[in-house]
Amino acid sequence: MAEESGRSVIGGIAAAGSAVAEAGAARLTRALGGRERTRVIVVLACVLGLSAADVSTVGASATELRHGLHISNTDIGLLVAATSLVGAVATLPFGVLADRVRRTTTLSITIVLWAVAMLWSASVSDFHDLLVARLFLGGVTAAVGPIVASLVGDYFGGSERGRIYGYILTGELVGAGFGFAVTGDIAAASWRAAFVILALPAIALAVFVARLPEPRRGGKGVLAHETRAPSEGDEDGTHETDAQRLARERGTAADPELVLDRDPRKMNLIAATRYVLRIRTNIVLIAASALGYYFLAGVQTFGSEFAKEQYRIGQAPANLLLLVIGAGALAGVLGGGALGDRLLKRGQLNGRIYVAIAAAGLTPFLFAPALFTRSASAAVPYLMGAVLLLSAQNPPLDAARLDIMPPLLWGRAEAVRTFLRSLAQALAPLIFGAVSDHVFGGGRSGLQWTFVVMLVPLAVSAYLLFEGRKTYPRDVATAAASSRWPGPARPGG
Repeated sequence: MAEESGRSVIGGIAAAGSAVAEAGAARLTRALGGRERTRVIVVLACVLGLSAADVSTVGASATELRHGLHISNTDIGLLVAATSLVGAVATLPFGVLADRVRRTTTLSITIVLWAVAMLWSASVSDFHDLLVARLFLGGVTAAVGPIVASLVGDYFGGSERGRIYGYILTGELVGAGFGFAVTGDIAAASWRAAFVILALPAIALAVFVARLPEPRRGGKGVLAHETRAPSEGDEDGTHETDAQRLARERGTAADPELVLDRDPRKMNLIAATRYVLRIRTNIVLIAASALGYYFLAGVQTFGSEFAKEQYRIGQAPANLLLLVIGAGALAGVLGGGALGDRLLKRGQLNGRIYVAIAAAGLTPFLFAPALFTRSASAAVPYLMGAVLLLSAQNPPLDAARLDIMPPLLWGRAEAVRTFLRSLAQALAPLIFGAVSDHVFGGGRSGLQWTFVVMLVPLAVSAYLLFEGRKTYPRDVATAAASSRWPGPARPGG
């Protein structure tokens, strides 16, 4: 009788859990606008998550890698930096492919190669072999930036891209948290097992990516929102975006020197690179984003080790602390993207830029107290707030970059941006590690003062964004005037 009663209780709990999960899935589907849109968003979020999980695992496994392969913090930095540098270079040809070939198929193939690279990383016998395996991984993961950006631009209308980017970037944060908290704990027993764990879901993800529909280019394949009337947005890809409409209503003139007079599909990589780097706002957004990702790369690589030493906690509590802080990052990407879209819809043409300015400007002031306290409980509120703001600027900036770029250049423009951002990310672990070891003497104090010094680039990014608000309206108008390819001229694309 007692056994039957126990089974009944367990069955009831399981049924309740299933009902809650189904209700949550249904609510998420309604919020994202239907099954097809939800599938696309979830799959793209998982792509970013897998990539971020791998990067975070190196940082979370830093102690075990140092002991197992007899290397230093500088070597860990070199490991991450070299991978990012190779990825930066490989991004450029993938940008060309993103504008010219079937993107879902290309991305699926590269994800299969990720799995191969992760298994290779798990089987190495020394640091040199691990470095070679990571270089290969950096090359194949380079497809993510340009392909995902191009797909987002074609799947979703301009009025909601900030919010959509927020959902997709949650995958990146969840993946980073998985790398720190789950595979990091596994690495405490075996860093090889940590890499194997990451290889397993890659094959399944490749299948899901391959099954995504390939959208029509130029913003003409937008997925309709199942619960919204077409007049409420630009879902059919033929209306102006909110940013373009505001620029037109205010009489903002396009830059005549930058209005395209030829089909951008016929521009080679060099010509396309020259063009996107002539757009003033694009330079500002790239620089600001690179500085933010520079600091984040240092945190991903050395954050777990710093937390263990600074707050006198073990590996598992350190990873758990970073996971808790990650909740702030999730709130940041979801709130930042939605807030930027809302300001834009209320007539603030620079709404997305303003959100990024505020977030970047406040971030250093919240990070600083957490770097000096020795109490984990005291540090958590500051760290959550700082990471929330650091993450909040990414979705509106990602959406703003699509606003100022002709649609048929989205892939190559993102490749150029990812290339430059990746250089900053590649240098960050190496510089963080070298400064910690050779300038501040290593150990806890070395990492502490390194993080303090590296707050300066975050303040610089806020200044750059403040300047970028001046050129953003003009560049939105220029992108609208350049978006007539292919077909007859029209306000949007």
